[in-house]
Amino acid sequence: MVALDLPDASAALAMRDLLGDRVGWFKIGLRLFVSAGPDLLRRIGATHRVFLDLKFHDIPNTVAQAVESAGNLGVSMVNVHAAGGASMLAAAKEASSQFPAMKLIAVTILTSDAMDQAAARELAVARAEMGRVAGLDGVVCSVHEVAAIHAACGADFLTVTPGIRLLGQDVQDQQRVADPAGAIAQGADYLVVGRPIIQAENPAAMAGVILQQMRGL
Repeated sequence: MVALDLPDASAALAMRDLLGDRVGWFKIGLRLFVSAGPDLLRRIGATHRVFLDLKFHDIPNTVAQAVESAGNLGVSMVNVHAAGGASMLAAAKEASSQFPAMKLIAVTILTSDAMDQAAARELAVARAEMGRVAGLDGVVCSVHEVAAIHAACGADFLTVTPGIRLLGQDVQDQQRVADPAGAIAQGADYLVVGRPIIQAENPAAMAGVILQQMRGL
């Protein structure tokens, strides 16, 4: 999943066209959605699967309505924040049930959070279990929590992992990071890669390098 953390629609569409079929997913987050809105989301969705990453976190009714709106936009995946609690997750799941093709996942802990590794794993697993009980499809977590979450919630419970960097790359504001091969080895289902690709001198070539590492080549 390539994170289109870009300023506007023209930059996002240019990156989509540059990467083409090298990737199957694009993630649209706060910056781009606020800038370009649902129209761009639909344009990206016409050629690729879209993960709408807005981390809904509000009272249950508001989050349920937001999830329904996301489903009406035709996105393939949307997330909420598990910190909103069990009732909010249950409301989100009920709203998403009318869109069976859309995956609903919950953010556990941001990969920019520098909390102790053991504490992060414990909290991430607890939030993942809460999401599983609510009927969600998976979670967003760092690579370092993937194995423990799969052990607790099952191999079919999706793990979406940001914080991916090639060995030796600047981790920037990320804290709990991993390289592509390491993420796959830990059992990550989806890798989210943003700045290492979109800020590369040759984004298409960098995407190819990451795919090779994911495949163990």
